[in-house]
Amino acid sequence: MRSRYSAYVLQNIDYLKLTWHSTTCPDNFGDMDSIKWLGLKINQVNEDIKHQEYFVEFIARYKDSNQNGKADKIHELSRFIYEDNKLVYIDGEFLV
Repeated sequence: MRSRYSAYVLQNIDYLKLTWHSTTCPDNFGDMDSIKWLGLKINQVNEDIKHQEYFVEFIARYKDSNQNGKADKIHELSRFIYEDNKLVYIDGEFLV
């Protein structure tokens, strides 16, 4: 999770694609230049060994210059699974 956050900060699209499940990876990552990332807090990590799923609840803070630089956050429960013997992001649920 931390490496994916760093990839967003560095705008490393190749790494994001490498760590994203092939069935849910977007073709376009939008206007990444407008986002300034301010920090990442990982709240909890859980695993479901039976289904080989892993969950990370996090809060990522950012400012978006397209929104007048107003600070905001993403609070998500991300799900990771294995694809080609590597753990990748498949989807997430936004939390309030």
